[in-house]
Amino acid sequence: MKRTVRIATRASKLALWQAEFVRDQLKSHYPEMGVELVTLTSSGDVVLDRPLYAVGGVGIFTKEIQEAVLDGRADIAVHSLKDLPTVSHPSLCLAAVPTRGAVGDAFLSPKHSNFDSLPPGARIATSSLRRQAQLLRRRPDLKIESVRGNVETRIRKMYEEGFDGMILAVAGVERLGLTNEVREILAESLILPAVGQGALGIECRSIDEEILSILRPLEDVDTRACVEAERAFLRTIQGGCQVPVGASTSIFDETLHLRAIVLSPDGQKWNEDSIAGAPAEAELLGRELAEEMIADGAAELFK
Repeated sequence: MKRTVRIATRASKLALWQAEFVRDQLKSHYPEMGVELVTLTSSGDVVLDRPLYAVGGVGIFTKEIQEAVLDGRADIAVHSLKDLPTVSHPSLCLAAVPTRGAVGDAFLSPKHSNFDSLPPGARIATSSLRRQAQLLRRRPDLKIESVRGNVETRIRKMYEEGFDGMILAVAGVERLGLTNEVREILAESLILPAVGQGALGIECRSIDEEILSILRPLEDVDTRACVEAERAFLRTIQGGCQVPVGASTSIFDETLHLRAIVLSPDGQKWNEDSIAGAPAEAELLGRELAEEMIADGAAELFK
């Protein structure tokens, strides 16, 4: 196929890794295809002096990338799926979801070998309200402090500012070759991941049939089912980065299992539940679980 596909991406090392992964996947299926990266800066890359939940706004890491596809500067956009709003732009579609990477969260520390060895009042760096609430649920004595920036910048700040530890997504650390910084991969009993964590989302214009066809081989059916269940849950709960929500999905024995938690920001109140069913009904399962938890008072936790 002798055409060129332009990929819109943020310019961080992690975002470039993700875009280059998609480029390589496209080249493996279409060796003669040209693939170019269109690098852009998102609002989330500019506003770094506040935690994500305090910045507000939907699509803080995706809006500018989507605009490049909408105005024709790019053909597709590659996102970390956890950053992509659960309500799609009316002119765009989630065209492909590749096989998911590592899903969990990692504990990093210059001082302590694992999370359980943290002393009382330890200072932990994270800008995620989801992580903050779940950490405080287990350890209300912890001092949670916000650190923003790309992965490398945050790790550097952990050392420079003397934090006892930091929580980062395992997928990002692995993709950047920084696993030597990881002291422990945290169990989901401590922290459930973000919706879409570890997965990539590839968007294109809904009417672009050629690009939709080109992207079809990059789709992973099981990953799509898992993230659709999670995203339907989050959309129904009406949560985002301003709401402490975690979710974990797996498929085994031809059954999709979704577990989710909604917490108060201080982690002292929570609602946790699960659901199981056919992967083909992933979106319905996500909605049903959210509706059950709302009926049980989950939405009151973050008001």
